[in-house]
Amino acid sequence: MSTGRAKEKVRIHIRWMIRRDMAEVLATELASFDHAWTEDDFLRCLRQRNCIGMVAETDDRVIGFMIYELHRSRLHILNFAVHPEYRRTGIGRQMLGKLVNKLSTHRRQKITLAVRESNLDAQMFFRQYDFKATRVLRKYYEDSGEDAFQMEFRVEEEHAEEMGEGSVNRIAQYEEN
Repeated sequence: MSTGRAKEKVRIHIRWMIRRDMAEVLATELASFDHAWTEDDFLRCLRQRNCIGMVAETDDRVIGFMIYELHRSRLHILNFAVHPEYRRTGIGRQMLGKLVNKLSTHRRQKITLAVRESNLDAQMFFRQYDFKATRVLRKYYEDSGEDAFQMEFRVEEEHAEEMGEGSVNRIAQYEEN
């Protein structure tokens, strides 16, 4: 994709991550983070019962991924990236929307994640979709000693019952624009 012109929305298919996706997931990871996960980090995480991986693909190419944990009352994002060539095209928003829809089907009330203090792009991305910074996690990252912000997206209790699989949520509304 050309970086000189405005990026248009990319049509994607979101599906469960499979072993065959690992090379492209790792390429996106390495292109996205200074302190990238290794293949062993991904595999160790995905072997856990409560850990799920999903990918976004277009034209048979994986261009984004999300790793999250299932907890009793929440979903916790462990790792999330869109390949730099495809950022600002709606892929992250669509993946996040898919995760928000899982809140109601699993009776979970919130999504949590930790974002590096230095990762302003991620902070702004999540804030755009009603995630709030709830606390500072001091020296959270072992690789650098950097602090993180814990961020949360909460489903309002009065709307939790209404947000079924096919209903519209706040993030899904952005997809129409």
